[in-house]
Amino acid sequence: MRYTDLADELYHAPEDALPAGVRVATAKRGGVTVTRVEIAREGLERPRGRYVTLEVPRVSLLDERDESVIEPAAAELRALLPAAGPVLVLGVGNRRVTADALGPRTVQKIFVTMGQRSIPVQGIRPVAAVAPGVSASTGLSLQQLAAALVRQVRPAALLCVDSLCSSEPERLGRTLQFSDTGLFPAQPDHSRHLDAARLGVPVLAAGIPTLMQSEEGRDLVVTPRELDSVIAHGAALLAAAINRALQPRLSIAQLGWLTN
Repeated sequence: MRYTDLADELYHAPEDALPAGVRVATAKRGGVTVTRVEIAREGLERPRGRYVTLEVPRVSLLDERDESVIEPAAAELRALLPAAGPVLVLGVGNRRVTADALGPRTVQKIFVTMGQRSIPVQGIRPVAAVAPGVSASTGLSLQQLAAALVRQVRPAALLCVDSLCSSEPERLGRTLQFSDTGLFPAQPDHSRHLDAARLGVPVLAAGIPTLMQSEEGRDLVVTPRELDSVIAHGAALLAAAINRALQPRLSIAQLGWLTN
């Protein structure tokens, strides 16, 4: 089994060679390559559901206001979300470990509207965002924290943002993935698994691969200098796409102004 969170790395063979119940389609949107993987049955390497990956120029070189990337990413994510209702964005990971800080850094740039009474635009979707930290700091597992938050907020969907693992070094820092299957990291830590069966609401996941595992079984991450840039720009890019997906009435420029 390949050690990866990216569905299109597991299922990229010609259609007649794919496992039964798996469909793969690829399209170009400007300079972005969009690959949609749909898994229609259980028992495969990834849970049943829809996965969308977007191959982009390296995020460390991207302007997070770049509409040519943000718009297709937002459109793909919006198609996975419920059409209406509050959304809770959960930043998964350890903000003190750079390779694992994508989730918390992204949450810092989410346009939070839940509880706000002075937003002048009609039709703004209620959004809450939180980075709950890691169990070593809180004493609670991610599942416990997510369940408590869902019970309190009662969102129409939970969107988890996390650093991902890739099996291909050239994809580190230049691939976005969205899925509606829940959060199922490739790492064998079941306490980080979140899905609708556990929480009672649809669970989506979003992320960028920031690490891979070497052939010797040790984690191999991108170089520290580049990694800092990947996390900074990747978090800003993901947040911009999420904000645009959740608030289509607002432009990218308006959302950028509201979150800076």
